[in-house]
Amino acid sequence: MSEIRAGYHKWRVRELAATAIVLAAVQAGRMHTKSHAVTVHHAAAFDVSPPLGSLREGAIAADGPGCAVRGCGTSPRDPGGEADEQASPRNESGSTPGAAVEQKQQGDRPPAALVESFDGLGVGFEGPQGVSTGRNPSDNSLAVGPDHVVQIVNSRMAVFTKKGKVLYGAVATNTIFKGFGGPCEARNNGDAVVRYDQLAKRWLYVMPLFQRIPDRPDEPYSVCYAVSTGADPLGPYNRYEFRRKLFPDYPRPAVWPDGYYVPTSTGDDVIQKHDCIADRARMLKGADATEQCIVIDGVNFLNNADIDGFGLPPSGAPNIMMATGGTQLQGKLEDDGIYAYKVHVDWENPANTAASGPVKIAVAPYHYLCGGQLTNCVPQPDTTRRLDAQGDKLMQRLVYRNGNGRESIVGLHSVDTSAGGGGVRWYEFRLDGKRDPYLFQQGTYAPDAFYRWMGSIGIDRQGNIGMGYSFGGTPNFAGQRFAARLAGDPPGVLSLRETVLVEGEASQTTGSRWEDYATTAMDPSDDCTFWYVGDYLKKGAASYSTRIGAFRLPGCLAPR
Repeated sequence: MSEIRAGYHKWRVRELAATAIVLAAVQAGRMHTKSHAVTVHHAAAFDVSPPLGSLREGAIAADGPGCAVRGCGTSPRDPGGEADEQASPRNESGSTPGAAVEQKQQGDRPPAALVESFDGLGVGFEGPQGVSTGRNPSDNSLAVGPDHVVQIVNSRMAVFTKKGKVLYGAVATNTIFKGFGGPCEARNNGDAVVRYDQLAKRWLYVMPLFQRIPDRPDEPYSVCYAVSTGADPLGPYNRYEFRRKLFPDYPRPAVWPDGYYVPTSTGDDVIQKHDCIADRARMLKGADATEQCIVIDGVNFLNNADIDGFGLPPSGAPNIMMATGGTQLQGKLEDDGIYAYKVHVDWENPANTAASGPVKIAVAPYHYLCGGQLTNCVPQPDTTRRLDAQGDKLMQRLVYRNGNGRESIVGLHSVDTSAGGGGVRWYEFRLDGKRDPYLFQQGTYAPDAFYRWMGSIGIDRQGNIGMGYSFGGTPNFAGQRFAARLAGDPPGVLSLRETVLVEGEASQTTGSRWEDYATTAMDPSDDCTFWYVGDYLKKGAASYSTRIGAFRLPGCLAPR
């Protein structure tokens, strides 16, 4: 994809100098970024599909020349090349920003109970529609409903029972658009994401299309949505295509009562992001719908708050959107703030739709792990190949929870640690009476000199916080672990020792890209069980497998 992006973004390079001035002022707390006018996209097409369980993958064209049927569109670009002989530059200042908030030993409580564990898509997968071996990175997305688990890995999807039985898959992700017509049916793409909208008991798929569509010079890209008509993931879907002017990279769908919020990046070579809101109410009904988009310059990768649980924000409350500071393109790899926006959508009068901010929330200083994205620093046994950490961004999901008399937002990212490895910096923010987020607690989980990175976080109905993440560093092969805290524990501490979801059995030698992201999802059947998915390599395997696990914390056992 690098040649596609280079061509599309070449004209934008001259804007970087001006953007740098804006960004520097924002991060100094002197001004807000300015959003472009709101753009309204009407659905280019919409329909209701046959039941997904009846659809079979056909001869579906790949998204661009030279791509296999399993699809193109890897976000961000894969540098490839020979094995990395040296690690990417790390913090050389002699001190580690934020060392004061590091948790340098594991908690003293027993590990969270691992209540389910099974392999997902990847090497070793076999389903009714065949096997699945993916291409790097895995773009690992997971959603959980009352009775099912749905997974997308890069450009393949599958449906499981909660015991790991494969009901459907592996098929190309755009099989869900079979019979829809247009590019959503014709093209398969990586970076597709699945969510379960527990407020409506529906499944949501968002699939971006990265390859330019030649006969649409003004809107050369598309984003394809599918919203189930009920709680059965194998049933019919309301399907939509919205055309986009800007490259729709790295989508992060978030459920909010007034819309489906989907931030994207317009490319690796520009400091520009896109926040689009799809009309959730109309899409749930299968009616004609619109998508409203706001362009935001001078900001890092964005995440909109995504609801866990069943507690709603007050009617009309804006969605909170956040980003880390710094900017890798300009060599600014450290910051001491998280930057928050309030996003308000008005479906009757789009001129009122706006993203106000950012407001800097002061946090402990941090330095991007590995120096940011598309770098390499995580060592592996028996190879000089090191792994990428995506250390420049808040990872999916940014989670909102309204319960127990408080509104919380939790998020995390990967940072350098004083022991020389990698740690997971996590936050809990609270909302005040003006609906402004403030820092309630923070910590960097770094109990030793190994690497913990690329995590995903959640918060259960009791306010307990759990997070899964990759674990590795010589002599350990990269695998997956989970750590947590109880709501009443001292601030900034993960009090439960690590639960090992899966140990790696081999090093990845085919490239430095690792996952791009993992996913934690809350089980709606009890609002207590954390589900998490991440990558590992089996012994002797040339590519990754994925492991899906479910974790439950003490005292959160009974159904709602």
